Amino acid sequence: MAKKFDSIPSAIQTFISNQKIFFVATARSEGTINLSPKGMDSFRIIDSNRIVWLNLTGSGNETAAHLLENDRMTIMFCSFEGKPMILRLYGHAKAYHDGEVEFQKYIEVFPPIKGARQIIEMQVDLVQTSCGYAVPFMDFKEERTQLKSWAEKQGEDRIKNYWKERNSVSLDGYETGIVD
Repeated sequence: MAKKFDSIPSAIQTFISNQKIFFVATARSEGTINLSPKGMDSFRIIDSNRIVWLNLTGSGNETAAHLLENDRMTIMFCSFEGKPMILRLYGHAKAYHDGEVEFQKYIEVFPPIKGARQIIEMQVDLVQTSCGYAVPFMDFKEERTQLKSWAEKQGEDRIKNYWKERNSVSLDGYETGIVD
C-alpha cells in the first residue's frame, strides 16, 4: 500500500542512507525524458525537505539541461535487500556549478571525487513509498572504480575540455550551463 508524506521521515532517511544506487528523472516541456542511475557516495539529506546529490562527469548532461527550463525532478530508490520498498522523492531542483556559492557550500558534505560536475539541490515536496514486491533481491558486491580512475587520469583541464566537447549540450540540443 502506497504512503505519502510531505517530508522525509527519519525511518526513510535511514533507508536512503543504506542505499547504493538511486535513479533521477527529469524532462523539459519538449524532447526526451531522462532517467539516470546514480551511485558512489553522492547523495545527502540536508533536512527533511531538502537533498543534494553530486553529479559526476558522464557521457551526457541531460539533467542540467532539463533543470534550466523545467525544475521538476523525481528521485527513486528501490530496496534490493531486506524489506521490499520503492521510494520516490518529488520536488523542484537546481544545478550548481563550481564557482557558485551554493556549489562551494555543498561540496564540503561529499568526499573529494574528481570529475564533480554539478551539485543538484532539490526541495522535496512529496515523498511516496510503495510495496516493491516485484523488485528482485540483488546483492551489492562493490562500487565500480572506472569513473574515479578515468577522472583522476584525465586531470582538471582535460575534464573541463570533455565537459565543453560532450556535456555542454543535451541530446535534444539544449544548453546545459556547464561551460561559462
